[in-house]
Amino acid sequence: MQGKITLEGMEFFAHHGYYAEEQKIGNKFAVDITISTDLSDAAEHDDLKETINYESLYRLIRHEMSESTKLLEHLGKRIIDVVFDHFPDVYEIEVRVSKYNPPVGGICHKATVTLIEKR
Repeated sequence: MQGKITLEGMEFFAHHGYYAEEQKIGNKFAVDITISTDLSDAAEHDDLKETINYESLYRLIRHEMSESTKLLEHLGKRIIDVVFDHFPDVYEIEVRVSKYNPPVGGICHKATVTLIEKR
């Protein structure tokens, strides 16, 4: 049984950004991730060992958010790579990384980059 697991609205304070000021001051970011995998065994047996543990997934993302990058695109790719590395049964990942109040010279609530990768 193919299925998806999504963690939405994860928020982090981090030091990502192209400009030195952004990396020094920091900002609020949001991450949403959807992973596609086979959920048959977990659905049948009600056993956490047979699915993707949300806590483990969150910890991986939290770690990647703590490592500064210049671009949201690069950060999203790093998140995808680490999730694929730790969860071999995942066959597709969609990750959205948002930066609140980006420095665009005007009012902008957030900038978001969405990456989708299949293996």
